[in-house]
Amino acid sequence: MEQIRQNRDFEALSSGGSPSFGGVGEVITATYYIETPYDPEKAAAVLAGEQSSGTFVAVPGETEELKQRFAARVVSVELLETVNEPAIPGAVSKEGKYHRAIVKVSWSIENFGYNLPVMVSTLQGNLYEITQFTGLKLMDIDLPVSFGKHYNGPAFGIDGCRKLTGVHDRPLIGTIIKPSIGLSVQQTAGIVKTLAEAGIDFIKDDELLSSSANSNFDDRLDAVMKVINIHADKTGKKVMFAFNISGEIDEMLHRYEKIAESGGTCAMISINSVGLSAAKKICDHGLLPIHAHRNGWGMLTRHPLLGIDFKAYQKLWRLAGVDQLHVNGIQNKFWESDDSVVNSITSCLTKMFDHNTILPVVSSGQWGGQAFETYRRTRTVDLLYMAGGGIMAHPMGPAAGVVALQQAWKAAVDGLRLQDAAKLYPEFGKSVEKFGNK
Repeated sequence: MEQIRQNRDFEALSSGGSPSFGGVGEVITATYYIETPYDPEKAAAVLAGEQSSGTFVAVPGETEELKQRFAARVVSVELLETVNEPAIPGAVSKEGKYHRAIVKVSWSIENFGYNLPVMVSTLQGNLYEITQFTGLKLMDIDLPVSFGKHYNGPAFGIDGCRKLTGVHDRPLIGTIIKPSIGLSVQQTAGIVKTLAEAGIDFIKDDELLSSSANSNFDDRLDAVMKVINIHADKTGKKVMFAFNISGEIDEMLHRYEKIAESGGTCAMISINSVGLSAAKKICDHGLLPIHAHRNGWGMLTRHPLLGIDFKAYQKLWRLAGVDQLHVNGIQNKFWESDDSVVNSITSCLTKMFDHNTILPVVSSGQWGGQAFETYRRTRTVDLLYMAGGGIMAHPMGPAAGVVALQQAWKAAVDGLRLQDAAKLYPEFGKSVEKFGNK
């Protein structure tokens, strides 16, 4: 595709230049939740040293001038509670006491410039290995103004996805092709036809499927886009289908190009699997919204004192340029609490620089019943509301499942109670009978 080739030519011409390091004196500040058997201020100093100019012992060349310019600095230490048992293995307290604190540490932008992988290595790298900590979680990242100028952020975001789908005053209603894997190309296209005719806004591949023995990616793309394009020609509504392009970089580029050439309007990436650099490489082309699936998220955050909080996590992926990002869902089938889900939605909807705002993707065991609590807690319809079984297993069929979700959200925004909506709307009423006690 010509536009992608032009992007590659530009990248080739510009790759040899020197990196820009933003404004003089700009810093990045990271907030951590720590646990340690030592004095938290001393533990924080170890963190700052290990992740910048220092190591466990003074080395030649570590001059005061070097440290002044490149050493990380402990900005603040806020002491919290003391506990008797460590959260994770580490140094053992002789007194049986482990101290928790909120620690802020800053780095000069000169340490890594606009290099997301090295920034992540700095903010999250070996510090998880440091024995002084029996718990450590990256909670937030404060980025300097120049990052908003260097990075474009989401090419589409909420407004762009609404424009492409023609949905403006309610959540986008979406679903996942189920079973996750095993359907033939023809079976998948048949389901897409049913859902498109039912008025669905968004459909996606499951993260388990990219190209399988009986569902080659190119063949599935051709069959699905034929259905979508015919439906769009008839109705004027083009369903957004997120094809899972996750793979090696050249393979992803090929698939991305083929989606765009076929008239598709979305590509999906398993972001934790392909990584920041690969995801940004795709996002930089800016021709398609990128649906960011965060499978593997629990591995990064499930422990309350290990990993990364969503508030920090979503900032990294917004810099990379993804347009839609999973946030789990209210009363979900996984481990995450409703409070955590609400905080994740709020994080996505919080403005970041002058970039387009990312679209939160609500999913995981959802059906129309959770719309009421979701709206009560968030007061927003700027969501992609995904239901797999909640649509596909509706007792009146998938078409009624789509209608039921639209009815549920209308009722929630209109201030109706779930019980009243079930009486008013037949399709939603059947959803309540099917899913209400689960």
